[in-house]
Amino acid sequence: MTTRAIMVAAPRSGGGKTTLTLALLAALERRGLRVGAVKTGPDYIDPAFHAAITGRPGLNLDSWCMSPDLLHEVMQAACQDVDVLVVESAMGLFDGLSLPDGQRGAPSDIAAFFGIPVLFVLDMSGQGQSVGPIAKGFAQWSPHVQVNGVVLNRVASARHERLGREAVQAAGLPVYGALMRQSGQTLPERHLGLVQAREHGNLAGWLADLADKAERELDLDGILAAAAPLHSGREMYNPAGLLPPPGQRIAVADDAAFSFLYGHLALFWRRAGAELVPFSPLADDPPDPSCTACWLPGGYPELHAGQLAQATKFYAGLRAFAQTRPVHGECGGFMVLGQGLEDAQGVRHGMAGLLGHTTSFAKRKLNLGYREATLVNDGVLGARGARLRGHEFHYATVLDGGADAPLASLRSGIGEELGMCGGQRGFVSGSFFHVLATVAEQAQEV
Repeated sequence: MTTRAIMVAAPRSGGGKTTLTLALLAALERRGLRVGAVKTGPDYIDPAFHAAITGRPGLNLDSWCMSPDLLHEVMQAACQDVDVLVVESAMGLFDGLSLPDGQRGAPSDIAAFFGIPVLFVLDMSGQGQSVGPIAKGFAQWSPHVQVNGVVLNRVASARHERLGREAVQAAGLPVYGALMRQSGQTLPERHLGLVQAREHGNLAGWLADLADKAERELDLDGILAAAAPLHSGREMYNPAGLLPPPGQRIAVADDAAFSFLYGHLALFWRRAGAELVPFSPLADDPPDPSCTACWLPGGYPELHAGQLAQATKFYAGLRAFAQTRPVHGECGGFMVLGQGLEDAQGVRHGMAGLLGHTTSFAKRKLNLGYREATLVNDGVLGARGARLRGHEFHYATVLDGGADAPLASLRSGIGEELGMCGGQRGFVSGSFFHVLATVAEQAQEV
């Protein structure tokens, strides 16, 4: 069966995209449809909420990081055995790098590339008929992006809804519902993102309430009719741009402190024949000694620094592992590989000591953006000179960089030189850089 897809987008961040996406997924799943979801751009947290409803890996599509082959392969995986795919946009619909369309990392790139119609969510807070020209402007901005309809969000009253609905209809767009303003419908946030799905105390109940709300306030039949068919291509299994698995059996830290592993990496590593073996540093578990590599993903180790500092079995096992096999840490994992981690209160906690740096969450500075990393030496991520694409998103700062060799040189998404990053010593490596894909020798064009 052909999968039908629709993208939930908005003029900006914070407009209600995640709430609408989860409401749609929960309501359509309740109808007995096989639902799937994808997030545009780099993000770990929203895909985890998607996965909680769909029971499928949370996946991402990114036009700057990923080659066309890899985009097609991720989309094919997202559509497998799925009736309706909801694509959640990041930021605003047309927000991305100052590069040509198709390779900006913008949600509109993905909508145009796959021909996915857009369901535009408009926050009515503080405005009335002005949502009409906003909707019209976005709908007419690009001939390659089709805005098929609007959902009004945070509507205060029936009169407020009527003002917005009439204005959007005057702009020539259908309105597929109005989500009324209601207390208790907001997910808690942390570090410019939602608190993780695994930390939500009553996620099932909250999602059931969202499904009820969608059934009351949305035209679900109209939204389903607006979704367009996506025809899955052939499976390539080794698409250009895919990061190879770091080992045959990969010990992957997986708990509340380490949860930021991209779903497409885990999925395609398994397809390549690798086995992922989870373990919990917070439970003082060491990596399985039968594994051939260890991966410490990002997460929130700063929130658990005291507990991690007492994880003696974890550290002993990790140090023994690192004597003979690769250990790599991304962002939070990189922080744990260092000498120490200073928490938000300025208390220093001892870490693994496998690299020489010390990091602090007390001295906060936001580092955010696309990154291209060129490896300085051979290592678990690839050969010297290999280029990787991904992003940074962290508040932690480096108090002491240590004396280790750097892992890579960094450039921003528009090519600005950012200097060296990370550290590498023996079999151990890490940095604040999160990898999504490798870069082929040929220039990427979506």
